[in-house]
Amino acid sequence: MPDSRSSADVTVNLVYLARLREAFGCPGEALTLSGGDASVAAILALLRARGEPFAAELAAGRAVRIAVNHALVGADSVVRNGDEVALLPPVTGG
Repeated sequence: MPDSRSSADVTVNLVYLARLREAFGCPGEALTLSGGDASVAAILALLRARGEPFAAELAAGRAVRIAVNHALVGADSVVRNGDEVALLPPVTGG
């Protein structure tokens, strides 16, 4: 049976850490990006479009860091098939 996915599809493994894990109710998931836009910004846009609680937790101005394969990156970073993309709030200590 032929694969119905486009060759431009990219599947990443999302990991939600700290308050995001609690807010989203799961530690992570697989997410497939279609249409050739495989960027951190595209991931955030897809998640925000789900509505609450994603929209509130990932809203512009909320403090959330993104790491791809354990390296902190910006929204313009490209992701590749199989990458681990972790969303984490900044941690403060005392």
